[in-house]
Amino acid sequence: MIIKRWQAPLLPDKKQIFIMFKREGLEPYEETLEPKQSVKTHRHPFDEVRMILSGELKLDISGNKLLLRAGDKIVIPSNTKHSKMVDSDNSCVCICAQKI
Repeated sequence: MIIKRWQAPLLPDKKQIFIMFKREGLEPYEETLEPKQSVKTHRHPFDEVRMILSGELKLDISGNKLLLRAGDKIVIPSNTKHSKMVDSDNSCVCICAQKI
């Protein structure tokens, strides 16, 4: 898995994230996870690319627990078991893509 923490003082907006993903040859889409929503452990046959637009997301990737905040980006390799959860009273908005 590859994690990139956003280091600049200003966070990218939705349009900027879409441009970044498209420059990587990806087809981005927006996903909103509601407060306290969780997605059980699963895997898929493609790399999952995810960048947090707003809120926070807890991930469990093969037993490694991570917290992603706005601006953070992760690439989860194909066939890697992972789950996710919003453990707050705020929604988490992500820009996602599948990398084959």
